[in-house]
Amino acid sequence: MRDPRHDILFEPLQIGPVTAKNRFYQVPHCTGMGWRRPNALAAMRGIKAEGGWGVVNTEYCSVHPTSDNEAFPNAALWDDDDIRANALMVDAVHAHGALAGVELWLAGGMVTNLSTRLPQMGLRNRPQTDYGEVTQGQARKIDKTDIRDLRRWHRDAAVRAVEAGFDIVYVYATHGYLLSEFLDPDTNTRTDEYGGSLENRVRLIRELIEETHEAVAGRAAVATRFTVDLNEPESYDAFGLLADLPDLWDLTVGNYDIEMGHSRFVKEGALVSDVARAKEITTKPVVAVGRFTSPDTMAQVIRSGTQDMIGAARPSIADPFLPNKINEGRAEDIRECIGCNICYATDSLHVPIRCTQNPTMGEEWRLGWHPEHIPADPEPASVLVVGAGPSGLEAARVLGMRGHQVMLAEATRDLGGRVTREARLPGLSEWARVRDWRTGQIEKLDNVEVFRESRMEVADVLCLGVDHVLVATGARWTTDGIGRHSGTGFEDADCSGLLSAETVLNGDQTPNGHIVIYDDDHYYLGPVIALELVKRGNMVTLVTPQGRACAFGDFTQEQAQTIAALLKAGVVIRANQMIRTVKQGQATLTCVFSGQETQLACDAVLPLTRRVPVNDLYDALQCHPDIHRIQSVTRIGDAEAPSIIAAAVYSGHRAAMDVGKSIDLAARYGKREHPKLG
Repeated sequence: MRDPRHDILFEPLQIGPVTAKNRFYQVPHCTGMGWRRPNALAAMRGIKAEGGWGVVNTEYCSVHPTSDNEAFPNAALWDDDDIRANALMVDAVHAHGALAGVELWLAGGMVTNLSTRLPQMGLRNRPQTDYGEVTQGQARKIDKTDIRDLRRWHRDAAVRAVEAGFDIVYVYATHGYLLSEFLDPDTNTRTDEYGGSLENRVRLIRELIEETHEAVAGRAAVATRFTVDLNEPESYDAFGLLADLPDLWDLTVGNYDIEMGHSRFVKEGALVSDVARAKEITTKPVVAVGRFTSPDTMAQVIRSGTQDMIGAARPSIADPFLPNKINEGRAEDIRECIGCNICYATDSLHVPIRCTQNPTMGEEWRLGWHPEHIPADPEPASVLVVGAGPSGLEAARVLGMRGHQVMLAEATRDLGGRVTREARLPGLSEWARVRDWRTGQIEKLDNVEVFRESRMEVADVLCLGVDHVLVATGARWTTDGIGRHSGTGFEDADCSGLLSAETVLNGDQTPNGHIVIYDDDHYYLGPVIALELVKRGNMVTLVTPQGRACAFGDFTQEQAQTIAALLKAGVVIRANQMIRTVKQGQATLTCVFSGQETQLACDAVLPLTRRVPVNDLYDALQCHPDIHRIQSVTRIGDAEAPSIIAAAVYSGHRAAMDVGKSIDLAARYGKREHPKLG
């Protein structure tokens, strides 16, 4: 039964000519699918609608080939084929009573049209303004003829959107794209009616809102995505000039590190104050994100009048059924987003999004996986899962839901494996949600038994008489220096000068003095360990062969804040350097470009270069003469191939779905969407 405090979240809301059934709004967000994978996209968005989201939107949707962001697979509404492709998503969303929205997009100088090879059209003659992408070429400065064309293309796309069945059509005026360029007084140096005064700088947005209203002709609502920011007072003046023109405002702030903030630095509801100020100016409904995961917080935000709908991207990815669970009074079952931004990273890598918490994300069409409905196995078996880290916990949960008899054996007292250890480090407390949600779900399953402090040997496994064994014994960090940049490791290393990362992860005592972290992992762990060591009183230098620390963090929107945090803490960063040798009291650094060597005095070197699977049990089982008594023995998670937590969870889910089956990997995992030929 729903908690009455949350009733307000399920009140319908009129948005222009359409009505949202509740206050849950999946804002436009990227997927790594776009126009290339329309079936996968439709299946994924349809799951969100099934899960109770009142509105489900596309990602940014190009209106014309002059807005081409390849190799990123955005949505598109260029022609009739795109109408049919988008209709797949619309139909999937409508099937569950939700509204479907499309975010029409004019790129401006943020892109370089690498695929269409048409000149990009920006406000000024300037190289690509998305400095995260280093490409050659400059935008062509648009003239009034171009503006007329842009307006026509946008209007035509709005007409196509209605033909595809969309209920909400966006004018997209933020995130640095073309309309943002017009708003910015520093970049908009035009001297005609589109530049100069604030009224002139908002003119194109006003025209597009009005023309989109005309194009949809009352068959769809018009939304505008816009930036308001308490640090930018003029943003509210601009907002005020347009306040009641669209049917809905989708608001964000000027700092993307806040809007898309990693949980290490940004917590739930970070946009509330900025949005509340704008809400006072308009009579139209307002939606905004804030990585909301708490039903109480959501209800309070709506009740206070700060905003009218709860916008979500990442929480809707982590748990597409979040609204239904609140509606059914099952808040404890919400699979809470941990804010790791792996979803964002994989889209940036041009592949379908995935999620640490939700391993079914992106696999709805390809594998037929569902985040809530896991089919029972027609031939249930007995399965032993060895190791209760993220992979083992997920495997045990899914196996239990499939009807198998499951024993989960963990060698230590604590469940969670690496998740538990990492969650104790600075900024990573939300990582524990990966463990806590799974242990909570397992507790509800009568057919899953958990055995703590149960280190398994070969004889123990064999005497249980189980049908299948999943080995999820994890991996350990080495100190040999073998990694991404070296296949041979340290030369003549003095082991007394090496400190294992496992020491810090286990919470054990570490040496005093100056510790050098050799980070060839290039993700969050090196910087987080550095901050932990500073807390312990150490002087820390982080050495990396990359040009910047936390290189992979560029994909997860945490690199800049990570480096700032390291510098603030007094950590010295030595970039473009490898460590060649380690002797007691000294490390030899080598420049990756010149080979020039320098000596760095230190008390210990902590390498983060590679992990090796802990496979003693697996190897022993494979060699045992009685192995035939077990139908299958499978390594999963880091015990198979060390990677990120999201990969471990996915591995556990996949193993549980495939257990006992003969799988043709190419047939099952190679499914693709092929374009029509001929």
